[in-house]
Amino acid sequence: MKSIRVLLADDHTLVRAGFRALLRSLGDVEIVAEAGDGDDALRLIEVHQPDVVLLDIAMPGLNGLEVAACVVQRFPNVRVMMLSMYANEEYVLQALRAGAAGYLLKDADSSELELAVRAVARGDTYLSPPVSKSVIEDYVQRLSSQPGSFDRLTPRQREVLQLIAKGHSTKEIAQMLNIGVKTAETHRTQLMQQLDIHDIAGLVRYAIRVGLILPDK
Repeated sequence: MKSIRVLLADDHTLVRAGFRALLRSLGDVEIVAEAGDGDDALRLIEVHQPDVVLLDIAMPGLNGLEVAACVVQRFPNVRVMMLSMYANEEYVLQALRAGAAGYLLKDADSSELELAVRAVARGDTYLSPPVSKSVIEDYVQRLSSQPGSFDRLTPRQREVLQLIAKGHSTKEIAQMLNIGVKTAETHRTQLMQQLDIHDIAGLVRYAIRVGLILPDK
């Protein structure tokens, strides 16, 4: 039987150790590499081309959603399963939009980990039972029939929103995006008007809710 080649990415050493022990106990699973942040994960995925990546949704550098989106574009044969503490349907939806094939809660038991890894490896989609598939389907249907404000944002507006939510000033945003300070201010004003959110704290909460950034652990 061909072994399932797995890359494990999580910024907590003890969490990785726990998953490593559980995966090795399955017998036909080979852990080809481990990563502690998103940038390292993406580099190691390119090197090892695993069958499955177990990817923490909240990591330093590139977060799991960003890594998943890159993997889907660059390595279509690599299957991504997100690891998360959050059962919020919006996080799951963002993960699926990013191209993840699975979403496993970190408090799942060892038998569920095995089911999830095997399902994703054979090309299926796996969602932890606490995540309601029907709720997600209803949510997707609502979004498609009545596009929300986030879907109407331009790519540049999403960039600005993400940088604002990460705590960058207007001047810093202008420098990072190579635009004028007044242009950055205009983007921020348009964002607030379009989203009907008129303070930075509100923009941060909104960015977390739609999965553009992740809450602090």
